[in-house]
Amino acid sequence: MKRYLSLLVVAVLAGVLTLGAYKIFLEPQNVVTAQNEAIPNLIPTTYTTTSTNANIPNASIDFTLAAEKTVNAVVHVKQYGVSRTPRNLMEFFRNGGAQERRIQGVGSGVIITEDGYIVTNNHVIDGATDLEVTLNNNKSYKAEIIGKAPQSDIALIKIDTDEKLSYIPFGDSDVAKIGEWVLAVGNPFNLTSTVTAGIISAKSRDLNELDDNIQSFIQTDAAINPGNSGGALVNTKGELIGINTAITSQTGSYVGYAFAVPSNNARKIVEDILEYGGVQRGILGIRGGTINPKAMEEYNISVSQGVFVASVAEDSGARKAGIIEGDVIREIDGLPIRKFADLTGYVNSKRPKDIIRVKVLRKNKELILPVTLSKYEIQNYNIEDVGVEVMNPPSKDYLKKFNLDHGVVISKALSSRMKRYNLEGLIISEIDGKKVKNVLEVKEIIESKYKDDDITISLVDRNGEKREFVFQ
Repeated sequence: MKRYLSLLVVAVLAGVLTLGAYKIFLEPQNVVTAQNEAIPNLIPTTYTTTSTNANIPNASIDFTLAAEKTVNAVVHVKQYGVSRTPRNLMEFFRNGGAQERRIQGVGSGVIITEDGYIVTNNHVIDGATDLEVTLNNNKSYKAEIIGKAPQSDIALIKIDTDEKLSYIPFGDSDVAKIGEWVLAVGNPFNLTSTVTAGIISAKSRDLNELDDNIQSFIQTDAAINPGNSGGALVNTKGELIGINTAITSQTGSYVGYAFAVPSNNARKIVEDILEYGGVQRGILGIRGGTINPKAMEEYNISVSQGVFVASVAEDSGARKAGIIEGDVIREIDGLPIRKFADLTGYVNSKRPKDIIRVKVLRKNKELILPVTLSKYEIQNYNIEDVGVEVMNPPSKDYLKKFNLDHGVVISKALSSRMKRYNLEGLIISEIDGKKVKNVLEVKEIIESKYKDDDITISLVDRNGEKREFVFQ
């Protein structure tokens, strides 16, 4: 009986397998067409290679050429210094302070000449007692600092070698476009000769958290991490269009936002250091800001982009050229000026006595005015106990707005407490009851005070009203 049951089970399984095979392989299929279904919202995507789709725009981009041209010209920079900061309370009490210890920092650099000149970030080499540069072929050299520009975070160093080095030629960062492919070349986390790809995400980006001075960075989404500072941002031709400088991140590592000093600014700084021994800054001689809806309404401005001129300095190139308060700067040398960082980014690539053509909008009429740039000679002074920085007096016209004939301007707030208030552009007329006419007088009064003395600052607000504040 058991034998017959076993045979029956085998027969049933065989029948099921036979029927299944027929359904799958022999019976005609009922195909459901796309017309019988809801059509999904899809974005067409083409997966191509450069070898099969060279006729499609951007499909022929080959990163290998740019990488080959640049990877040997980006170096690993190690800086050695001495720290006197105590590591713990025990060290502080035992040694009566800090014990000297040698520290090391790392970053990247870009060879720009075959005889060994290298551009890097100032923060990479700042405080160094010794510098060591390692090439992509693992050869190491001692380097010397030729010059620094802390405000722009650019430094020039040099190594001595008999061999001709690979170098990266400067490109024109002004013509670089948003959406253009770029490569970041550097040494993140001590991983030497690393290449990452991305696009230019934005231009003329101002980062207040990095510096209170208005900067003009190229923003990219090419991955940049600690150690990339001072490395190269290059286009697909292998031309240098930026010096990688910073990232914006809450974690300290790359999250999609990286920034580079434009190559035109870096090149100008290098040339100044080599020719003059320091940076030559040309200025328009105006104070103003990016147009916003409030300014459009208050000053009856008909355009939504540009730089509004709030005041013009005496004897400046802008005043001599005919720029007046209330003008809106729209272009410089044909370059559109949409915000203040566009203006500073371009002007910072120029020198004193350079002539630029400024297009302004005045009472709905456009004028093109040739401006000879002035030399930057404004002196700043930090009032650390107060938390502000002041600079030499503005024009007489600007002072008249405050019903004054003397005073110095607050150029920026330094402390987090003072940054909450809109102090930039206001006038300090007196300190401890003494009239101040320039930065030197401010410095003399402040430095004559004892550390625990109170300081009384007389500040004139935008309505011309005098207010006194006491600081300790």
